[in-house]
Amino acid sequence: MDSVRLDKWLWAARFFKTRGLAKKAIEGGKVHYNGARAKTSRSVEAGALVRVPQGWDLLEVEVVALSDQRRGAPEARALYRETEESVARREREAEARRLTNQTMQHPLKRPDKKQRRDIQRFQRQQPDD
Repeated sequence: MDSVRLDKWLWAARFFKTRGLAKKAIEGGKVHYNGARAKTSRSVEAGALVRVPQGWDLLEVEVVALSDQRRGAPEARALYRETEESVARREREAEARRLTNQTMQHPLKRPDKKQRRDIQRFQRQQPDD
């Protein structure tokens, strides 16, 4: 395979569920190709670096192979390789999110009817000026 459009490659590599979502992400400036914003029709070459958002994380992957067909996940993972810096950053940010969530104290149970009324009464109070 000589060349594949960027949106089609992202779809085939299973970064996006549909080509339409891949196109919106590219046009919205979320996907970078070799450090710069790219157009949807950009042709992908092996060895290029692509930055793709995935939930809370930003993946930086190197294109290893080209494909314009969507296949199973193991075959899709063979199309790219994540850089070491990206893996380290992802793990560091996941640990920070985990620690942040641990410090937040969650209520043991939902407020009952009387507690809800007290909360609503408190929220309706006007500040004294």
